[in-house]
Amino acid sequence: MFKKLMTAAVITGAALTANVSSAWCLFNCDYTKTKYPVVLAPGVLGFDKLVGFVDYWYGIPGGLSDGGARVFTTSASAFNSSEARGEQLLTQVQDILAITGVSKVNLMGHSHGGYSVRYVADVIPTRVASLTLIHSPVKGSPVADLVRGVAAPGTFSETVVQTVGTAVSQFITFLAGNSYQEDFMASMDSFTKTGSAAFIAKHPNGVPTTACGEGAYTANGIRNYSWGGTATMANVLDPLDYFFGLTALAGSEPNDGLVGRCSSHFGKVLRDDYPWNHGDAINQLFGVRGLFTPDPVDVYREHANRLKNAGV
Repeated sequence: MFKKLMTAAVITGAALTANVSSAWCLFNCDYTKTKYPVVLAPGVLGFDKLVGFVDYWYGIPGGLSDGGARVFTTSASAFNSSEARGEQLLTQVQDILAITGVSKVNLMGHSHGGYSVRYVADVIPTRVASLTLIHSPVKGSPVADLVRGVAAPGTFSETVVQTVGTAVSQFITFLAGNSYQEDFMASMDSFTKTGSAAFIAKHPNGVPTTACGEGAYTANGIRNYSWGGTATMANVLDPLDYFFGLTALAGSEPNDGLVGRCSSHFGKVLRDDYPWNHGDAINQLFGVRGLFTPDPVDVYREHANRLKNAGV
């Protein structure tokens, strides 16, 4: 793990070196230069780079490092429980702290990665400067409840779904060059309304106490932020849109295909209605998104500048 993180640091540094000569950077080379490193935690699928060239955060680490941020991407099980993935992130964050010698990090988590960063923040609160949840189902995803309705505990259908889902998870982990344990149904259980409520009971800081309100802007000395989206079929050329257009039918409120607008609320809600689906939030697939919609890379850069101005 230490070797992998060192490699990530070198790649980030190379990206910064390659971009400092751009015309844009001549005037804004410190725009995203946060006090503490930015650590990006992935959601389901869990990879940082797939088959050596498919980045989970497409173009985002480079966009952040262009402006001076020091960025680390992490990995996790493709599918597993919030606690298992939280422990995986904790190990990597501790390695990053040791490698860099910094006292804190800024954690950003997409989807299930939002649970991971909350977990880490509660285990080592004095080493975390900020939490940012991106399209994360804080109060659960109706898709998970739908899956559990079809594959109830103890049924044959659960066995089938678990076997197939875990096999796919293991294949994704293999393609990512990782060796994490996989458990598809544990992931689904974490996303159900009941599973999410249990996680909130253990990790309440930053979670709104009302159905669609905001949470504590600061808790345990950690700044809390979130944003989400409410689009599904944004671009007919993006194959992911068809998937999210279908899964969106499981929800009763505006959603991004997997996460409801209010469910994404955490801490200070920067925006909950970006015209993005769940994949657009990480600039997938390869940057294809709806015409005239905001560029996700710009949104991440603006947030890094916000963190910089906040002194973190």
